[in-house]
Amino acid sequence: MGKNSIKYYSTNREAPKVSFGEALLKGLAPDGGLYMPDIIPSLNKADIENLFSLDYPHVAYRILNSFLSGEIESDKLLELCLDAYNFDIPIEKIFDRTYILRLDQGPTLSFKDFAARMMARLMSYYISIENRHFTILTATSGDTGSAVANAFYGIENIDVIVLFPAEEITDYQRKQMTTLNKNINAVAINGKFDDCQRLVKKAFLDQSLSECCLSSANSINVGRLLPQSVYYFYSWSRIAANTDEAVIFSVPSGNYGNLMGGILARNMGLPVKKFIISANENDEVPKYLQSGIYNIIDPSINCISSAMNVGHPSNMARIIALYGGMMNREGEIKERPDFNGIIKDFAGYSITDEETRETIAAFYENYERIIEPHGAVAWRGMEMFREEYESFETDSPLYVSLETAHPSKFREEIVKILGISPDIPVQLSRIENIEENYTELENDYSELRNFILKHKNNTR
Repeated sequence: MGKNSIKYYSTNREAPKVSFGEALLKGLAPDGGLYMPDIIPSLNKADIENLFSLDYPHVAYRILNSFLSGEIESDKLLELCLDAYNFDIPIEKIFDRTYILRLDQGPTLSFKDFAARMMARLMSYYISIENRHFTILTATSGDTGSAVANAFYGIENIDVIVLFPAEEITDYQRKQMTTLNKNINAVAINGKFDDCQRLVKKAFLDQSLSECCLSSANSINVGRLLPQSVYYFYSWSRIAANTDEAVIFSVPSGNYGNLMGGILARNMGLPVKKFIISANENDEVPKYLQSGIYNIIDPSINCISSAMNVGHPSNMARIIALYGGMMNREGEIKERPDFNGIIKDFAGYSITDEETRETIAAFYENYERIIEPHGAVAWRGMEMFREEYESFETDSPLYVSLETAHPSKFREEIVKILGISPDIPVQLSRIENIEENYTELENDYSELRNFILKHKNNTR
């Protein structure tokens, strides 16, 4: 097996470059930065044209193999892709050249399934080679935890600890984590998602936990980003007539891992005309695009699009790095990026809860289809972009708005808005009456540290 030339550097630039396998298992770089590929492979026009005829697992194989060739045997990587992606990825035409990409048909009805299932298989592959035991420590604002818990459930030599804000996720989101047991440990933190994320990052930098072999399944882990680039290629390849057709994606954005997957796809050669960053009332990034000044929101604002309640998205450090700058863990921009390039490539909008509810109602009235709060934020962001940039309409680009969770996960809110209940898929109905099991902790690092050490001692 040949040596792959792609290495992964830290956004803080104070850690040595590592292989993909090392970056995957480390999660966070030792200097506290996030790993990024030092080379983003490019696909030529023929490579991209070939995607039109491939199903999702084979598109995933082509994209991931561009990064992992030389690290994982081709036959093995294809096997992992075929195993991970065994569910539908609907792309619904709403009107004219405007589509919704429904990323809500996986085991936990969330777009996080795309990354978590592939990541679990990749981690299992590398851990089996090293014959070690790892603990996945991750924070969730809603759907990451359930996707990670389900993806890693029952995998040998991997235990999972998921932190979630006790009062800011839906009952279904919680139950998808707390009804599994076995190697899954769900922990309710008396705080917000940003608190959970801070605790996780602190644990990774705690040398006293080095023997616990901690790794992350959050979007701080580069292993989450590579699989998320695939559905951008796939959705475009289902609706574009040829390789010259440009697309505009509206991406509901919280921790910005979803957007980072799209940025990687664009840098590989996908003809993206613009990314619309659609945020809820946590508007630190839309405001940055307007002013060039980045201020975190602390505490983050609790919105009905709960998975996006992030006041300082980790992946902003990656975006800044891609444009030649540097951002530290506290959100301070230490080296200014190419801001003109950023505002050329992105448009950002903040959507209030009231606007989100209005969009869900209007979408159902106009198209007789139900979208959930995150998808509604993306749809409204796209509408605001079209109102502001009418000149783009003369070019007739394709528009794809991302729906990132199934409406049934937000049943109470949907019923309030529409007066009807979305159908409950079997993925949720089967867990409704299962007993929950989780631990409650204060927003205190010493409590989390003791829990991790106790967990380690109980599982070895």
